[in-house]
Amino acid sequence: MKAVRAVNLGVLFLVELGAVAAAAYWGVTLDVPAGLAWLLGLAAPAALIVLWGLFGSPKAPYRTRGAARTGFEVLWFGAGAVALAAAGAVGWAVAFALVCLATKTLAAAWRQ
Repeated sequence: MKAVRAVNLGVLFLVELGAVAAAAYWGVTLDVPAGLAWLLGLAAPAALIVLWGLFGSPKAPYRTRGAARTGFEVLWFGAGAVALAAAGAVGWAVAFALVCLATKTLAAAWRQ
């Protein structure tokens, strides 16, 4: 069981990276001038990274707990799924949301 928990922690890290990558993908796939697309492709993930650093990371200065933590994570990981859907990758958005739901459910059950 220890190995399964370790794998879940790895998947949690990968979905964090996935949310950031989804935001970047959304930005660069927008039908806007290339310079603006690249700017949004950098700004959207940067915004998610800053929010995670402030509220979500283990050493965050304003770390959320309890219901606030759940709400933050729903919005944060949801932003990744919404970004994928907005970029036209609806299937990937659904898959990403399901993986997030499964891994976060296991993490809560195992107090990770």
